[in-house]
Amino acid sequence: MKAVLCESYGPPESLVVKEIDSLTPGTGEVVIEVKASGLNFPDTLIIEGKYQFQPEMPFSPGGEVAGIVKMVGEGVTHLKVGDRVMAGTGWGGFAEEVIGKATNVFPLPEGISFEQAASTMMTFGTSYHALVNRAGLKKGETLLVLGAAGGVGTAAIQIGKALGANVIAAASSEDKLAYCTSIGADQTINYSQEDIKTQAKTLTEGKGVDVIYDPIGDRYTEPALRAMAWKGRYLVVGFAAGEIPKIPMNLPLLKGCSIIGVFWGGFFRNEPQVNADNFKTIVRWLVEGKVEAKIHKIYALEEVASAMQELTSKKVKGKIIFVP
Repeated sequence: MKAVLCESYGPPESLVVKEIDSLTPGTGEVVIEVKASGLNFPDTLIIEGKYQFQPEMPFSPGGEVAGIVKMVGEGVTHLKVGDRVMAGTGWGGFAEEVIGKATNVFPLPEGISFEQAASTMMTFGTSYHALVNRAGLKKGETLLVLGAAGGVGTAAIQIGKALGANVIAAASSEDKLAYCTSIGADQTINYSQEDIKTQAKTLTEGKGVDVIYDPIGDRYTEPALRAMAWKGRYLVVGFAAGEIPKIPMNLPLLKGCSIIGVFWGGFFRNEPQVNADNFKTIVRWLVEGKVEAKIHKIYALEEVASAMQELTSKKVKGKIIFVP
């Protein structure tokens, strides 16, 4: 089968596409014939040895896929050969086949395309876990989403609205903010031109925001934290803007707020049943049209370097998808 391989740490240009042996599932695993896979920011880190965990070389990046069950390992009872599924895999997804832990492989209703499903696993899984399990976002609260036009930001906006929150989308251009408004954001902040703290305070009439969803970090974190309301919750999702920020610890003290880590990869491994319950809701919302996967562009596996370069250029709105 064909697979994108990382044979040594380096930039996207160092990835290669090769024919390798087909896969065999172990106990509690399934082999999925990949019909679509989603590109996420962690994929650009894992190939350079910069992510929270690193698979053994050589490996294929790609942490979320949709496809058809090809083989079922011992002990798997809720899935069978031929089932349409979506799966979070951590890595291995940029290939024609991937092995998934059965606890993180879910049936895919006929009304959802493979491309849509591959756009939701990591992004909606992360954002739902963040906003529901970690922050406990409530109806009527205000949610500020940084990096709002990206994959997880797009999901966070939609989940925030489905939960009944007022959503402020923050992004780096008017084009991106128009996109955020089109998918449900109530208000916007252009942080390339406006101060996050000042604008967030203005939009909330001085109260501040209840929950901040931050997948970008860097210089945007501190001003966002300064815009937090009393007893707010700051969700640390990632550092796509570059630097891991250093927080003045008097800020959470003075605001009585919480800074909460969000690592979906650790969550679905440690709490598979809670993650499965989350996806029952996510899939139901997809079917009902409460949320929608937003696809930026579809690439072939051979175009992996171009796709990753486009993602890191900060021009992507929604998700990039590979179709083997």
